Amino acid sequence: MKPLHARYPFLADAREAVEAAGADLAVLVEDGDPAVDRAVDRVRSAVVERSIGDPADTRTELLSYPIARVIVSVVDTRICTQRYAQAEASAARERFENELRGDGLRSGGEQVALRDVLAEFDLHGQVHARDGPLETAQTFEIDVPAYLTYAADRRADRWRLTRRRVADGRVRIDREDLFGVLEAAVEDRVASGLPLAVPDVLDEALDEERETIEAALSELDLTREIDTVVPDLFPPCMQHLLDRVQSGDHLAHHSRFAITSFLAGIGMTTDEIVDLYQVNPGFGEEMTRYQTDHIRGETSPTEYSSPSCATMQSYGDCVNKDDLCEEIPHPMAYYERRLDDADDDDLEDWREADAEAEESD
Repeated sequence: MKPLHARYPFLADAREAVEAAGADLAVLVEDGDPAVDRAVDRVRSAVVERSIGDPADTRTELLSYPIARVIVSVVDTRICTQRYAQAEASAARERFENELRGDGLRSGGEQVALRDVLAEFDLHGQVHARDGPLETAQTFEIDVPAYLTYAADRRADRWRLTRRRVADGRVRIDREDLFGVLEAAVEDRVASGLPLAVPDVLDEALDEERETIEAALSELDLTREIDTVVPDLFPPCMQHLLDRVQSGDHLAHHSRFAITSFLAGIGMTTDEIVDLYQVNPGFGEEMTRYQTDHIRGETSPTEYSSPSCATMQSYGDCVNKDDLCEEIPHPMAYYERRLDDADDDDLEDWREADAEAEESD
């Protein structure tokens, strides 16, 4: 086992190192190996602090990664999986930036090479240096399919393909953007396959570890962690308001606030929300953008959440109630429940479908 493997446990070489060590995860858990405590810390830190905690010695650090994936699997909640994958990716990006400085300077010890990292994610032939050798270049071009695979999901407006310089099937990016692409690739790999199929014996052996993570999750306000837009799973009230917006109906202020705050709460950007309102009579982009940014907390001291079911009822916006509505006190909680209950095949993000349609045009 090498320190390089411990720093980047999601790489193929690191997985092979774990297999070569012959480590049995069930035995490690049963024996209370230090890697188990580090794995719990890895997941708890991801949930609470958006990090993976402080690294341990090489063996403990490397073995903690597959155990952490098992713990995430036995917890089996969308927010835990999402935060864990994001934290691992964020840590990897920080290490990439430190080791792949691009100025030709390297600290001691074994380091990754940009060429090898790109090859790991099948990007070597799709990323092209523009201003010098690959390892020290500061500007690059990336093939459009690769960009869409790893960058289209990043919600900041600057990642939208329409805001990028595209020529001859390639997208212009700088070194910082490239690290963003690699971060997305790591997140995708870490999340891939989760939740794992965990044997019953190992599941039961991890009861205490699962309870630790579930306790950490229970203390969080998770209503702002959704970043998936699937209108078919919206609560009936929000489906109704969205239909009205798309039909060009003029909405009362309370209705407009309700749907805008809901859409912002599930991850839509200001640009995406403003685009929806363009069909409205009397649409004013400047005012719509200001109101949306205000609700999002960009131009105000408060980030507003969408109204509760009781408030929606008082304003007459609660319509078409179904059985789940009777159990749920808030539209965001309704949507979270529908997302948790849905099959992955039913979770095509509305924005991704639109992007694919634009690309095909």
